Amino acid sequence: MLRMSKMTDYGIVLMTELARAEGGTRTTRELAARTRVPLPSASKVLKGLLQAGLVVSHRGANGGYGLARPAASLSLAELVASLEGPVALTECGVHPTGGAPCELEAVCQVRGHWRLINQAIQESLARLTLADLIAPAPRMPERLVGLGVPSRPASPSAPPTTSTVTGVRS
Repeated sequence: MLRMSKMTDYGIVLMTELARAEGGTRTTRELAARTRVPLPSASKVLKGLLQAGLVVSHRGANGGYGLARPAASLSLAELVASLEGPVALTECGVHPTGGAPCELEAVCQVRGHWRLINQAIQESLARLTLADLIAPAPRMPERLVGLGVPSRPASPSAPPTTSTVTGVRS
């Protein structure tokens, strides 16, 4: 099963809470309480997001963390990459040509396909912003439509299906 780490999940949850603050700041303790992310994990993730330049830190009585940029300009791809590293399903999707190849790369017949799959995932994550994640859920499928994923036409007798990629019923 493909999964992002719990810390990345926490990072996304914390960032959405900061986005809801609409330019305001939240302390680590406030963020942990509002999101129910354990305080030590929230602290660790926020430090990583600070190093990545996605949040800013303010000291003092009204201090805390805030978004470094507007939520609409922070893509999910950027957020995930800052916490996980390069987004790829396979090792050959991580390094560009000329990088450290895997032992099967020279004879791999599906490498090109994995690159296309990795690219589709990266593009999907890049299309979604932090602002999208705080919007009501029905808005999200609109942003995912047009990923180049062919939808199966529904036959007249078949019930409508929901695409697992887009969540859109056809």
